[in-house]
Amino acid sequence: MSRIGKKPVEIPAGVEVTIDGTVVSVKGPKGTLTRTFHNDIKIIKEGNEVIVERPSDNKLHRALHGTTRSIISNMVEGVTKGFEKTLELVGVGYRAAKSGKKVTLSVGYSHPVEFLPEEGIDLEVPEPTKIIVKGIDKERVGATAAKIRSIRKPEPYKGKGIKYADERIRRKVGKTGK
Repeated sequence: MSRIGKKPVEIPAGVEVTIDGTVVSVKGPKGTLTRTFHNDIKIIKEGNEVIVERPSDNKLHRALHGTTRSIISNMVEGVTKGFEKTLELVGVGYRAAKSGKKVTLSVGYSHPVEFLPEEGIDLEVPEPTKIIVKGIDKERVGATAAKIRSIRKPEPYKGKGIKYADERIRRKVGKTGK
C-alpha cells in the first residue's frame, strides 16, 4: 500500500479546493491551479483535508495513487507559499541582466541569449551571476529552470555554465603534457 497516497492532504486556512469528478481546482492567496487527474483515482474532500483512494491493487493504480496525492499537495503548497529554483552562472564574463520580463544571458556565445518566461513564471536577477525562477506551479518552475540551464550546461573540466544552486558538478582531470 502506498504510504504517501494514504496520507490526507491538509487544506490550510485561506485555501479553497473544488473537486468536480477528476478535475481538482485549488485557489489560494497566490493564485489558482487546476488539473485533471486519471478517471480511476477517486478524490474526496472531507472537512479540511483531501483524501485520494484507488480502486484496486494493480500496478497502474498503485503508481497513480501516490502521484495524485503528491500533485494535489504541491498544488496546495504552490498557492500558499509558491516555489522557487535558484540558478548560478559560473564562468569568466558569464552574467545575466533583466529588462522587463525578459532576461538576457551572456554565457560565452558570440551573441547574448534572450529568455522570455511563460505566463505565471517570474524571473529575478538579484546579482549578475544568479537567477531565481519563481511561480506557483512546481512542474512549470522546474521546467523553466531546466530550459534556462540547457542554454549552457555546466561542463566537467572547468565547471563553466549555468547550474542549479544546490548542484555539484563532477569535475574531470584534463590532459597532461609529456
